Amino acid sequence: MTFACMGIDLGSTTAKSVVVDGDGNVLGAQVVQMGAVSRKGLEKSMEGALSQSGLAFEDIRSTIGTGYGRRLVPGAGRTFTEITCHARGVAALVPGVRLVIDIGGQDSKAILVNDEGLVDKFAMNDRCASGTGRFFDVVARALEVSMDELGPLALSGAEDLEISSMCATFAETEIIALMAEGRDPADIAASVHRAISARALGLVAQVGRHTPAVLTGGVARNAAAVKFMSEALGEELIVPADPQVTGAFGAALLAVETETKGFVFQGDVSKLDAVEHEVESSFRIENRAVPECSTCSGGPVPVTLGRGPSLTV
Repeated sequence: MTFACMGIDLGSTTAKSVVVDGDGNVLGAQVVQMGAVSRKGLEKSMEGALSQSGLAFEDIRSTIGTGYGRRLVPGAGRTFTEITCHARGVAALVPGVRLVIDIGGQDSKAILVNDEGLVDKFAMNDRCASGTGRFFDVVARALEVSMDELGPLALSGAEDLEISSMCATFAETEIIALMAEGRDPADIAASVHRAISARALGLVAQVGRHTPAVLTGGVARNAAAVKFMSEALGEELIVPADPQVTGAFGAALLAVETETKGFVFQGDVSKLDAVEHEVESSFRIENRAVPECSTCSGGPVPVTLGRGPSLTV
């Protein structure tokens, strides 16, 4: 092994760390869920990935942080947005991917990926919990099942019920009302999954439908979510073996590539910097004002749009 790099994705509810060698091969990976942007979760995640790789942090040549808490990552030489890192990680796992749908604990994203594995365009909903991991937590609690049981329950549902509210604040109340009417919990679970899939499709429409399409994030571990989103998209979604670490994996690859100036950048790291600047700019523009909740105001779901510059090799 020539050298090793680390990518760390500190998200809203989980910390993910991946260690790779100089050829981009995974040496260790760890996912830890301990609470909102948890420093303890971050430490445990890093320790787990390093332990699997048989390395100490001092052996890591370069570390890149990403995710909500990317600026909290210790020892990170630089940071990248999760948009850039998810695109890079999925492009390596699924060569030729054009669309990435990532559903995390607090947000959802649709990312259009170019031939180089970099962001071409993206849409993001980070102001509404509808359709995110948090929303599924609410649904599972209302139906009195665990998160692991929610997917299989939804897959057994038959009747399509009308779900009038997709707001995480009111979803629990509506589900309880449906149960009081004697509705089958499996039908309720299936109907909620269909409604969430339709909402995710609206996000995809912001960047356009493209194939191959990949689903990542913790929600991708829910078989029902994969099934209903595939049906809504009209295309079978590809799910990586470990869909939660694609952002951390992408960050680790970017660490290798910025060290070697190789792989995707073909010796020109300025390509990556140009795309990341565009993505960061879109984040800053969106965050200047706090948009109103679409459920209360009737306004559109908050979306961040961005497009990387046209790049040629």
